[in-house]
Amino acid sequence: MAQDVKTQLTALLQQALASVAPTATETPIHLERPRDPTHGDFATNLAMQLAKALKKNPREIANQLLAELPPSTLVTKAEVAGAGFINFTLDAGTKTDVVKAVLAEGADFGRSRLGGAQKVQVEFVSANPTGPLHVGHGRGAAYGASLSSLLAFAGWDVTREYYVNDAGRQMDILGLSTWLRYLDQHGVSVPFPPNGYQGGYVRDMAEQLKHAHGDKYVRTAEAVLAGAPGLPEAGRADDEAKQQRELHLDALIANAKASLGPDWDYVHQHALNEQLADCRDDLEQFGVHFDVWFSEKALYDTGLVARCVALLEEKGHIYVQNGAKWFKSTAFGDEKDRVVQRENGLFTYFASDIAYHLNKFERGFDKVINIWGADHHGYIPRVTGAIKALELDSDKLQVALVQFAVLYRNGQKASMSTRSGEFVTLRELRGEVGNDACRFFYALRKSDQHLDFDLDLAKSQTNENPVYYIQYAHARVCSVLNQWNGNLADLAGADLSLLSNPRELAIANQLAQFREVIESAARDLAPHMIAFYLKDLAGEFHGWYNAERMLVDDAALRDARVALAAAVRQTIRNGMAILGVGCPESM
Repeated sequence: MAQDVKTQLTALLQQALASVAPTATETPIHLERPRDPTHGDFATNLAMQLAKALKKNPREIANQLLAELPPSTLVTKAEVAGAGFINFTLDAGTKTDVVKAVLAEGADFGRSRLGGAQKVQVEFVSANPTGPLHVGHGRGAAYGASLSSLLAFAGWDVTREYYVNDAGRQMDILGLSTWLRYLDQHGVSVPFPPNGYQGGYVRDMAEQLKHAHGDKYVRTAEAVLAGAPGLPEAGRADDEAKQQRELHLDALIANAKASLGPDWDYVHQHALNEQLADCRDDLEQFGVHFDVWFSEKALYDTGLVARCVALLEEKGHIYVQNGAKWFKSTAFGDEKDRVVQRENGLFTYFASDIAYHLNKFERGFDKVINIWGADHHGYIPRVTGAIKALELDSDKLQVALVQFAVLYRNGQKASMSTRSGEFVTLRELRGEVGNDACRFFYALRKSDQHLDFDLDLAKSQTNENPVYYIQYAHARVCSVLNQWNGNLADLAGADLSLLSNPRELAIANQLAQFREVIESAARDLAPHMIAFYLKDLAGEFHGWYNAERMLVDDAALRDARVALAAAVRQTIRNGMAILGVGCPESM
């Protein structure tokens, strides 16, 4: 409905423009909602846009436009303000018409065709399956899921995708860590590397191996440690010590592969399958669903990584130095060139990342959105550069950065290191505050802004808790409708002209903005705008509910107010569905 009003106002202004400035009819007409409601319902700066071309004062042009504006029942007042703005105040009936639109469209109210059914891939979470998801991953999951739902609601054809890093060194470290814990359970004592994965979940996977296969994978400590360089003394944090620890770890991995032979693949796959299954289950319970789980290993198995590097080489973007192949990343704005194939012939993670993006483009998406942690900011120029080097349209790629959430419990910041095992899992957080609070609180800030997750606030049942505040508005409407006990279909005939007090008109005005907010949020990849909108709508409703009786004796007025309340409920439901948050009917 709001979009229709905006379109009609635009058409009126176009007619006035054709009369006042027939040579400038292509001038774009922008209509915005003034922040101050005393300035009307819509405002345009069209006169100021025309001032230079017409060589006239903007206020003079604005008055000319008003004089040529065709009469319309939409508008009760149109006036020139400030330096040359034109402010429009809508007719009260026009404002309340939105209530009928909400009730008629139901779950589709606010839906838009902005996306034009373009195919968009949203890749998010994509955490290494080396341990349980922590609260930082949770923010990326909530943002990606909400953004995907928002884009689908705004008219895009969305594919939700998780990129499984199942081919790299981190998975080898997890496989080794599991095997070492398995050996320990069989009495084979090997010092556990400090840079291995140390969480209790690793011991659980080792226990599963032992239970299913007994001592099949037992090898001697000598076989595990053969030729491995010694570890530096505990506590050393200098670069040399870090390098020693990594070399020691690589030697243990190589020994595990050599001594286990074909059985290494089973141990490795067991660890991958267990962690991936845990991740899937956690995300499903969080209300986060993926259409595609894409395997990094598949890029190697199909030869796409090798083909990708060969393509870059053919196009002159690769050079060889010290036996390694380097991508000329600095030619595309990166701070330094990047290795894509090491001197030992192994491809780097960056090489598979380029191949993955080539695959995305070959699948024919109109837009590709990567949701990355803010610490991956430096990856943007190198990946964008690789896309350009492959002669693909880099404008199709958008990267949204997500700052990790910082969880505070009893005023203490929680550590979240996957390797050490000292982290707060997403599952634990959900268990403590519930899915709804998790999903909403994650959506409360722009994704690239720092987020402190306040557990005390998330669990409180007060108006300061925004998710409770919005859900309580929904529950209040449900209570009103239950007491009214009428047929919702009959509200289509309610006399909405009776909704005349300022609070009612303010709510109608808020409802009329829903589609505009949807479209703005979709353009900016900003689902937090939906959260802010719902909070404002709930505030308008609570203020009205506390000031007025809904179920008055006058049947016509009662039905009009119930219709408005029902429209608020439907709009809250539609917005909360995008954010993945439930709407209880009683609280």
